Amino acid sequence: MRNILIADDNNEIREIVKVLLESEGYNVLEAVDGEDAISKVDENIDLIILDVVMPKKTGFKACVEIREKTSAPILFLTAKSQDSDKYMAFSAGSDDYLSKPFSYTELVSRVKALLRRYYVYKGKDTSDLTDSISINGLKINIASNEVSIDGKEIVLTEIEYNILLLMSKNRKKIFSAQNLYESIWKEPYFYSCNNTVMVHIRNLRSKLESDPQNPKYIKTVWGKGYRIE
Repeated sequence: MRNILIADDNNEIREIVKVLLESEGYNVLEAVDGEDAISKVDENIDLIILDVVMPKKTGFKACVEIREKTSAPILFLTAKSQDSDKYMAFSAGSDDYLSKPFSYTELVSRVKALLRRYYVYKGKDTSDLTDSISINGLKINIASNEVSIDGKEIVLTEIEYNILLLMSKNRKKIFSAQNLYESIWKEPYFYSCNNTVMVHIRNLRSKLESDPQNPKYIKTVWGKGYRIE
């Protein structure tokens, strides 16, 4: 049974989400604010759902600290729906963003998709235990889903890993923001999705590159997209 943590200071929202997800067979834990959420995250939590506006610590700040503890998917479920809010959420390390009021069907679909991708990313769906990709000191072990540079492990979120893996398997191919979004998120692309892709590329570069302003691995092809050479 998958364990999901829902953090929201609204008791009614927490109860609605808990009942909905428990009816789908998930075990749901609750947190009443950002600090409470951070304290309850451990290796047993498979997915975290965060509100943005919470006492003691905002969802954005909580997300940053949770990312230091786990690579489990993080979904923001919030009434704040501006593009700038989504940008902040993805910059903090979240994997997805759903605005309130939300469709119950949409929430369940997002949760299932995030968990499915996460457990593929964690190595539940690999067959060749020796399969790896090496690019200028960067090594991707596809069997274990581990990434290292010059032998030093690089910790990525599952979205970041999937972007890197896709581009590494298709070196020199130029991926537009639309290509990446539809391939990784497996959802229709809209113009606003461009910011989502840009934030994840920026986060990925900050982890891979010694000088993110002059990237060694993920190059920008102006007006077209990104590629790994």
